Amino acid sequence: MGVHMELRLYDTLTKEKRPFVPLDPKNVRMYVCGPTVYDFAHIGNARPVIVFDVLFRLLRHLYGEAHVKYVRNITDVDDKINDRAARDFPGLPLNEAIRKVTEETGRQFHADVDALQALRPSVEPRATEHIGEMREIIEKLVAGGFAYVAEDHVLFSPQAMNAANSELPRYGALSKRSLDEMIAGARVDVAPYKRDATDFVLWKPSKPGEPSWPSPAGIEVQGRPGWHVECSAMAWKHLGTHFDIHGGGIDLVFPHHENEVAQSCCAFHQSRMANYWMHNGFLQVESEKMSKSLGNFVTIRDLLADWPGEVLRLNMLKTHYRSPIDWTMKSLEESAKTLDDWYRFAADVTPGKPAASVIEPLLDDLNTPQTIAALHGLRNSSDASGLSASLRLLGFLSESAAQWEGRKRQASGVDAGEIDRLIAERAAARARKDFKESDRIRDELAAKGVVLKDGKDADGKPMTTWELA
Repeated sequence: MGVHMELRLYDTLTKEKRPFVPLDPKNVRMYVCGPTVYDFAHIGNARPVIVFDVLFRLLRHLYGEAHVKYVRNITDVDDKINDRAARDFPGLPLNEAIRKVTEETGRQFHADVDALQALRPSVEPRATEHIGEMREIIEKLVAGGFAYVAEDHVLFSPQAMNAANSELPRYGALSKRSLDEMIAGARVDVAPYKRDATDFVLWKPSKPGEPSWPSPAGIEVQGRPGWHVECSAMAWKHLGTHFDIHGGGIDLVFPHHENEVAQSCCAFHQSRMANYWMHNGFLQVESEKMSKSLGNFVTIRDLLADWPGEVLRLNMLKTHYRSPIDWTMKSLEESAKTLDDWYRFAADVTPGKPAASVIEPLLDDLNTPQTIAALHGLRNSSDASGLSASLRLLGFLSESAAQWEGRKRQASGVDAGEIDRLIAERAAARARKDFKESDRIRDELAAKGVVLKDGKDADGKPMTTWELA
């Protein structure tokens, strides 16, 4: 046993790894930005799902399952959803079409993340169920002078936030940008009713037929929330005004997380929203940025047609979560081979305790590459019960060795009965010394991707086993 280490996590805000000290060890709280449900989730979306699932499992291991609360939202009100709904269900009223799109996509997302062996979060709030909380936050911001109403919109003013002489954080601190830089590189919507280029929308009027709710701040017309305020509202409702960990992809640091901090801290007069901001790095496919135009836009669903979810999971964890990841076919094949071996060796073994050598790297800001090296170490030292327990902690070995083998054979479209019949024919041919026929059958099976292994059984009789190439 090595020294007992404490959990250390890298915080994007302070740019350092710090010991993790929960606000309340009996109630460890984590919020992670979930999907916008308008399409199949792509493999880039799977990265935060898997990374923060490992963290969730580790926190449960350290603090007890009853003492960890993990919230991951579903964004079900968004322009992309509206566009998709109008396109896919042109005959339906928009609100009905939207419900169809978000329910179907939500179902697909759950099926995908279940296959990746990600535990369901403790709470999975939907944006449309938290409009009341959003309006409340917006009212507080207007009352505090951090937001203003203009042409039926409510806008947040980063200038007002930075001018407030108080405990509030500085707008731009999380993404390390000054307001001047933001204005210079502004991809922000230019709108005549904005006081400043960096002001962002908290609420906007709905166009006819779009989803709409009664507006806050005395606005007469109905409207809908801006994207950023949704997460502030859901985090507040389920985790309170100040919680332990907020996670998501690195692409969300600005503007999404920066704006969440601004809204939440100004509404509730807090100096922090979350104590640790964690962000996973980008994912590329075969060394190229994933894009629909390059045709390398890979959905989780596509990959699950060819690979068990655990193979995708292992492949994701071979790279440290903060590093960019290059998703390649070669790497997937290696991950599949590794899992085949682990399944054969450890899946049917009674698990002991997860090995310290596996947990210690996880405590060091989720160093999963080092953890995987430790798993290989357990395999090489033939510690089957330690390997079994360690793999289960990490979300592997969800089935028996036989189920794993069977599923692999099924996925390859191989008919096991047919193979066994051919092996019996080959054994008969060998018994009568018809080696030409025996070789012909071996070649026929090889063409199907089936490799034969001739050996002896426990009684020394010849036997043949097979596996897929």
